[in-house]
Amino acid sequence: MAGPNDALIERFYGAFARGDGAAMAACYGPDVHFHDPVFLDLHRSEVGAMWRMLTATAQDFRLELLDHDSDEMTGRAHWLAHYKFSQTGRPVVNEVQATFHFKDGLIVDHVDSFDFARWAGQALGPRGRLLGWTPVLRSAVRRRARANLERFVANERSPTV
Repeated sequence: MAGPNDALIERFYGAFARGDGAAMAACYGPDVHFHDPVFLDLHRSEVGAMWRMLTATAQDFRLELLDHDSDEMTGRAHWLAHYKFSQTGRPVVNEVQATFHFKDGLIVDHVDSFDFARWAGQALGPRGRLLGWTPVLRSAVRRRARANLERFVANERSPTV
């Protein structure tokens, strides 16, 4: 039996599979919070901007929504992302567990969990395999991701003609 927010989860991941970051952002409430091992804590418009950035830069992207369910207030999804990491061109298969909180038919809290060390080994190669478990590499990846997001948001605000 389908949960009350299953259609919202399916709409979100359907948009992700199509590379439609704007449609993903439309699944979120105005005061949304997002957390994952790379972006840590994003709020409000930053969340939609992150998905627009990631879908705009994705290379050879394919998404598999393996499992999901929901009730009135919460939901979860298990999904795989297959892509080439843009900075290295290395293939990545990232297995992600997502949890959601809903309000008024929209996502208001979204947490993605994945094995950062495993991801780093795939995305960054030998350096990632060697240092993926360390706080130093995690911090460096987070700083770079945040800088990329800030640059993306600035470009959205004032696109080059």
